Amino acid sequence: METIIEKIRKELKRNADEKTRIQGEKFFKENVKIYGLKSAQTVQIGKEFYKILTDKTKSSVFQLCEELWKSGYLEEAGIACMWSYNVRKQYQPADFMVFEEWVNKYVTNWAACDTLCNHSVGTLVEMYPHLLAGLKKWAKSKNRWVKRASAVSLIVPARKGLFIDDIFEISGILFSDTDDMVQKGYGWMLKAASQAHQKEVFAYVMKKKATMPRTSLRYAIEKMPAELKARAMAK
Repeated sequence: METIIEKIRKELKRNADEKTRIQGEKFFKENVKIYGLKSAQTVQIGKEFYKILTDKTKSSVFQLCEELWKSGYLEEAGIACMWSYNVRKQYQPADFMVFEEWVNKYVTNWAACDTLCNHSVGTLVEMYPHLLAGLKKWAKSKNRWVKRASAVSLIVPARKGLFIDDIFEISGILFSDTDDMVQKGYGWMLKAASQAHQKEVFAYVMKKKATMPRTSLRYAIEKMPAELKARAMAK
């Protein structure tokens, strides 16, 4: 009898398209494993199979997510991210260790990093703010995706105006990182924070702009009025 994971993989293969696979690979500098589905197709397959799960307890769902992550396929990672977010009402602080392991072991590109962290990790940290200390540890990692994760996990809370002091602290830890994925990550976090704290983020950028990587700076000011952008970009 086929397991649900085997059924998912069969359905992904059945919907795979070679042209979509080749186009998908062009979005990444890293080597990625892709079946070749459009994101909407993957989401639909994930939703359909989640509906038929008989056991939707967090431990059972996380176990299935682990199997999906192990494959290394981008579409399976996307379904794993969706399913781990579906059980968010069951989250407990200890789940941070699960997500930490997934980021360390399985995340190898920005799409998997951002999808997991924007939703599952960000929600968990919003529910249990003491876990911000864990994100600050991630920011000091040697793994580029763990470092990016420390920032992009706060995108949604940042838009709500939450954790501004912690956002500046994490930006400070990542500030001089030479990796463009990390620079874009914390720049995006600052941009999200500027939606509720424009004055504070602008002051931060103006204070740091002489040494701030241009990539991070451009991301941080993207949502600001033209006048403020011009001031921030001026030599």
